[in-house]
Amino acid sequence: MEKDTHHFIQEYKGLGAFGLDRETDEETIMFYLQKFSEDRFLKTFIPRLPDKELEEIYLFINAKLKQHITEDEYHSLFLKDR
Repeated sequence: MEKDTHHFIQEYKGLGAFGLDRETDEETIMFYLQKFSEDRFLKTFIPRLPDKELEEIYLFINAKLKQHITEDEYHSLFLKDR
């Protein structure tokens, strides 16, 4: 059974533009993040990043997770280990 899904990107018909309104901005970020997280893309992109940029991405994501979701949400929604 798959834990991870990317259904939004399969059905998205929106603009994919940022700065128009909050709803479009949120949809655009979801679109970018789902495209960004595709295995084939990441296997090309990640090796090209220097160590410092890898660390910056890791720290940025962790900071946002700690800022905006609870510990329980972190485990149930992000890690899916509960």
